[in-house]
Amino acid sequence: MIELIPAIDIIEGKCVRLSQGDYDKVKEYSASPVDVAKEMEDHGITRLHVVDLDGAKSKHVVNWRTLEQIANATSLVIDFGGGVKTDDDLRIVFDCGAKMVTGGSIAVKEPDTFKSWLMKYGAEKIILGADVKEGKVAVSGWLEDSDNELMAFLEHYTQQGVQKVICTEISRDGMLQGPDISLYKDILAQHPNLYLIASGGVSSMADIEALAEASVPGVIFGKALYEGRISWKDIERFVLNK
Repeated sequence: MIELIPAIDIIEGKCVRLSQGDYDKVKEYSASPVDVAKEMEDHGITRLHVVDLDGAKSKHVVNWRTLEQIANATSLVIDFGGGVKTDDDLRIVFDCGAKMVTGGSIAVKEPDTFKSWLMKYGAEKIILGADVKEGKVAVSGWLEDSDNELMAFLEHYTQQGVQKVICTEISRDGMLQGPDISLYKDILAQHPNLYLIASGGVSSMADIEALAEASVPGVIFGKALYEGRISWKDIERFVLNK
């Protein structure tokens, strides 16, 4: 069964969502990400995806205190991304309670550093972030495009030992128009053993069920939950039937 992984995106310590990764299209949902995380846990969620949007833009971890507060207030298994660019950033994030770290920009711009993290911490703790726009990988909080073709990028890193990938279709992120299921099917056809986490576009439980039918192992969602398109009762029913 597909793993449910709600997202908490943070700007200035607040829980927000962007549309298509655009920092000019930000909507605040809560001034307390900790309260949001506790509510998620109360309804059966066990995993959490935390994104430091300030960090992604600033190119170093910014909202580590919020991460620490969430980790101290819940027992959620947290993966953290955004602004993790150095060994010190990585140490801070793990020290503050993250169980896994997602590296996207660093894997593009400093592949040797990313590979060293993979070797030091293992494939269970280091997740590859593959954020895609028109078939190519985007970096720096999606503010920059790269020349890396998605499929070649994934092939390279799976050969290096990557086992977990979060793939976000940027054009769909925050748009509530449904995930790009064909993209995820294509990825799994080439990498059937990959723990692929779909992200971007989820608008309902029907979308999550469609991803599950496509054998996608995990799904990240946020806006649909915050705007009530996915209810807590939906979450509880899904978790109980898991």
